Formats: sequence, C-alpha cells, structure tokens
Amino acid sequence: MPIIKSISSLRNKTREIASLCHEQDEPVYLTTNGEGDLVVMSIEYFEKLNARAELFEKLEAAQAQAAGRKGITHAEVIKRLRRRRDAA
Repeated sequence: MPIIKSISSLRNKTREIASLCHEQDEPVYLTTNGEGDLVVMSIEYFEKLNARAELFEKLEAAQAQAAGRKGITHAEVIKRLRRRRDAA
C-alpha cells in the first residue's frame, strides 16, 4: 500500500518521512491540495529502481538476440522502459 503524506509533512516532519522511506523501503508520495505532486525515496530504493531498469534493458537485448532479430538502440530501450514504468 503506498505511503501518502501532504507536502507540508515534508517541511514539518522531514525526519519522519526519511525514516518511513528507509524502514518501509518504498517511496513516499507527497500531495498538494489533495493531488499527487512529488515522490520521495531513499537512495537505496532509487538505486534498486535503476538496477532493475538496467536489467530490463539487458533482458530486452538478450531476447532480441535469441529471437534472431536485430537489436534495438539504447534510446529505444529506454523509451520502452519509461513507457512501461509510466503505465504502471
């Protein structure tokens, strides 16, 4: 379940937000006037996301080679991964 806090919590309870990010190992979503605005996460979580994206990139290239297709460019892989991420 996502952790959702108001943006004023970031100003008033910075340490609490940081603790949540580290203890729950997931991002905290910040809202402004009830609407989503920002996401705060620990560096460890951010690095995990980046590692996962790199893994998907490598898997995409391996699948293309295994299927005998010509590979795709790095830019195309990043574009596809961002579309998948944004769709989730």
